[in-house]
Amino acid sequence: MPFDYEREVRTASSEAYLILDGEATVGRIDTHFMPGIAHIAIAVEQKLTAEQIEEIISDIDADMLNTVGTERDSHMYHVFQGTEIRVFSDTDYGDYGGNGNGRGHGPLPPGGS
Repeated sequence: MPFDYEREVRTASSEAYLILDGEATVGRIDTHFMPGIAHIAIAVEQKLTAEQIEEIISDIDADMLNTVGTERDSHMYHVFQGTEIRVFSDTDYGDYGGNGNGRGHGPLPPGGS
């Protein structure tokens, strides 16, 4: 199953993408470029399989990093698997339904504080 990727932000030395499965967000990619190496953090939902994570890494290699001029051996991947519990911000981003007070957007899961 192919994933779609939506760029959230791009700077001179970094990029961030949402990983989408249809309409559902299933993860996030944060890439930081340094001379000669790219550090990539991939955070995905618990429901993704090892094969799906490998597919994401392959997509990153083929479509996202080939334009920045790093060699394949100079990519360092950090993969995290879990569940996003909250987005924190000191700015009210309407899309997140936030209150703009820096305390986060959305409820914590049961047992959270």
